Amino acid sequence: MENRMIRFNCDYSEGAHEKVLEKLLATNMEQTEGYGTDSYSHQAKGLIRQLCGSEDADVHFLVGGTQVNLTVISAALRPYQGVIAAHTGHINVHETGAIEACGHKILALPPHEGKITAAQVEECYRAHMQDSGREHTVMPKMVYISQSTELGTVYSKKELEQLSEICRKNGLFLFLDGARLGYALAALGDTLTLEDLAHLCDVFYIGGTKVGALFGEAVVITNPQLKEDFRYLIKQKGGMLAKGRLLGLQFLALLEDGLYMEISRYANRQMERIREAFCQAGIPFLVENNTNQLFPILPDRILDAWKEKYSFSYQQRMDGEHSAVRFCTSWATREEDVEQLVEDIAAISGC
Repeated sequence: MENRMIRFNCDYSEGAHEKVLEKLLATNMEQTEGYGTDSYSHQAKGLIRQLCGSEDADVHFLVGGTQVNLTVISAALRPYQGVIAAHTGHINVHETGAIEACGHKILALPPHEGKITAAQVEECYRAHMQDSGREHTVMPKMVYISQSTELGTVYSKKELEQLSEICRKNGLFLFLDGARLGYALAALGDTLTLEDLAHLCDVFYIGGTKVGALFGEAVVITNPQLKEDFRYLIKQKGGMLAKGRLLGLQFLALLEDGLYMEISRYANRQMERIREAFCQAGIPFLVENNTNQLFPILPDRILDAWKEKYSFSYQQRMDGEHSAVRFCTSWATREEDVEQLVEDIAAISGC
């Protein structure tokens, strides 16, 4: 029998958690209204409002993260306005220019380990407002961040409070991309909650695609300015699912009994085992983090030896003989696969 490739390249290689599939199967032959107007979607929205401590929040289910980012940013910005983001931000490097293709410039800032600061945001905004010819340039109006970031780092509650304060002071919207939100919240423990996000952000989303769902994201809008006619934009930007109940059902399964956080913690624990093994082998990291993504810097000879057995993502060249790569665990990572990788890491010598 041919050896199975062990995949650590992303957190969406598998289908969905069995409890999600059970709920989908149990309701499969029911007839419901479409486009997310069904009773299951209403239940899921109510549950999310409860978890966020915000009964006034609007909740919408979209099919994927790119559609969410495109739709939210389109809802927030006028044609001459742009969105501030880290130059490593997902909308800047992994969405094929979707935001700019639809008419909004990304104002990219140099991050520190994937994160931007409140001071950077204010500097960017002030530079524009103090420009006597500012009407000739793109106006900053929104700040986009990811939790966790593309480098697996997380914003602390204090950092988010600082960003929120600067945004509100200067009339900027704060948008948090939560594609990997479960893994970030699990890493932060009880220091940051959905209630905090609902209070600090104008809009954020709870990622499903990378955290146990077949597909789908839950957008939470707390700023009334962004709520109006949002469903029109969901449809226009390709984010609305005709069989919308499939999204509501998945988020019910993930959120009603704490499954979302349970599986997020599991993924982080598996990565911690891998992180510890690399540390014991003396392998450095591109950045320090404690989520489900890890970026070891390894000799090319090791990577070449591993590529037939493991799937991982190339990150960047470090020097003539070393590269930084990404290993990623998920809610579905097999313990035996982690054990095998840990054994192979322990066998590294002379790096």
